[in-house]
Amino acid sequence: MTLLFDDSTVAGVLAHMNGDHADDNLLISRAFAPDSDIVSASMVGFDGNGGRWMAQLASGEQLAVSAAWPSGPISERPEVRREIVALYDEACRRLDVVPRPHD
Repeated sequence: MTLLFDDSTVAGVLAHMNGDHADDNLLISRAFAPDSDIVSASMVGFDGNGGRWMAQLASGEQLAVSAAWPSGPISERPEVRREIVALYDEACRRLDVVPRPHD
């Protein structure tokens, strides 16, 4: 069974990702939908199994992008950050981008 996080947790993570990490959203979306010409992306949701983004293509079309959490299913709020950071690192690896240091 997939764990669904409470609305306030989801809203907080999405606000943070879309407000402070727009470039990371773009990088993750490009890495997990590699054959697409993605020009922007926003994180639109997540659950215990992974994250979801809506990507805007150069053509104007939208593409839903999903990525499973690298460590497998999660169930606790603190694990969300860890897994998004891991997705970012994996995106950097896939796209041959040097990742920035993590705090």
